[in-house]
Amino acid sequence: MKLTLIGRFILLLALVGAMLGIAGPAEAVRIKDIASFSGVRDNQLIGYGLVVGLAGTGDKKDSVFTMSSMKNMLDRMGIGLNSSALKVKNVASVMVTARMPVSSKPGTKLDVTVSSVGDATSLLGGVLLQTALKGVDGKTYCLAQGSLTVGGYSATGQAASTSKNIATVGLIPGGGIVEREIPFQFNQQDHLTLNLRNGDFTTAQQVAERLNSAMGGNFARATDSMTISVNVPSQYRNNLVPLMASVENLEVTPDTAAKVVVDEKTGTVVLGKDVRITRAAVAHGNLQITVQESEQVSQPGPFSQGQTVVTPETNINVREESRRLHMVEGATLQELVDGLNAIGATPRDLISILRSLQVSGSLHADLEVI
Repeated sequence: MKLTLIGRFILLLALVGAMLGIAGPAEAVRIKDIASFSGVRDNQLIGYGLVVGLAGTGDKKDSVFTMSSMKNMLDRMGIGLNSSALKVKNVASVMVTARMPVSSKPGTKLDVTVSSVGDATSLLGGVLLQTALKGVDGKTYCLAQGSLTVGGYSATGQAASTSKNIATVGLIPGGGIVEREIPFQFNQQDHLTLNLRNGDFTTAQQVAERLNSAMGGNFARATDSMTISVNVPSQYRNNLVPLMASVENLEVTPDTAAKVVVDEKTGTVVLGKDVRITRAAVAHGNLQITVQESEQVSQPGPFSQGQTVVTPETNINVREESRRLHMVEGATLQELVDGLNAIGATPRDLISILRSLQVSGSLHADLEVI
């Protein structure tokens, strides 16, 4: 039996999964890979600034906010100029963003991303002037400045242009310096919360039981499908790092619901290992209609008074594939793949078949279309 491309792909996943199952514990993963500790997170910072030193690729003269920003900056430096005297083709207005970990202290360096907000064509070779980055509370937490690293270029002539990647976004590695730390006392907590990335009651209960077994007491409990509450043992009060290091490396076997993910834009179909199909008869065929237009020229006879006439001609061809019914049933992933391949389904055909099976009640999985 010939396997389609999607069939080979799913079969490969199944074989790899079987080999991994023989090599060690079935699908055991660390807690740090499926959950995060509440409060241990990044904070987003944003600011508005100016990039200077561009080779004529900056904002145009009609960029009002760039002109206003330049004038305000020069006024603060004691240089009074009329707005009409400013040339901004080497200057670009930008938004500056960064992610600040909760444990960052004053002096910590952060990578910052610089993005044009005007009509500049390239930030290549530019330098960001000192920019204050603020949090959602409006307070300044970081100052950014430095030369940009741009991973693209853009060149334009009178009759042609060329570009590679995006030239209006740049990065300054270590260009941000933290000036204010986030008010979060990590070691003062007497209670921890673990948040699962994918909610599942079975997994949440398993994590709680694994934590209680490792800590030797009833310290953890699952409060819902995504949250595990942990009371800090007395010996770890004011010293949470050893506890966190031990907890995040504990291994569990997460449980997930059966799911089929379909991407209609690319025709990609991914089947989970727990997907099941009860016995169903499936016939899948295509109806193809081809319409072809042509023109015929009608010439008048010799010495006649007629005129040359162009007459349209339409040819319509209808072809419908004849497909027989096939019994499809899958208790395992391999049986499911074999049954679907027996129909000769392509990835896009498979999308229609899976939808029909779900409507009929034969597909026992959550069908998600992205």
